[in-house]
Amino acid sequence: MAAAPTTLEFRIEGMDCGSCVSDVETAVRGLPGIEDVKVSLADSNATVRMDPNLVSKEAIFEAVEDAGFDVPR
Repeated sequence: MAAAPTTLEFRIEGMDCGSCVSDVETAVRGLPGIEDVKVSLADSNATVRMDPNLVSKEAIFEAVEDAGFDVPR
């Protein structure tokens, strides 16, 4: 049985331009189970709709960090 999509909101540190937003969105969108990604430069945060059976919160955080940004935990 498929899980209902979950919405995850989290802070991102180190973004300072539109290219940063694009880098984060591309990194997260490349993971399995990601339905939607919205990153706000003004608010320094991301909202991700995900299937929790296919991707973990930790995997999303690691993708953002691998793209060169910090996710405070």
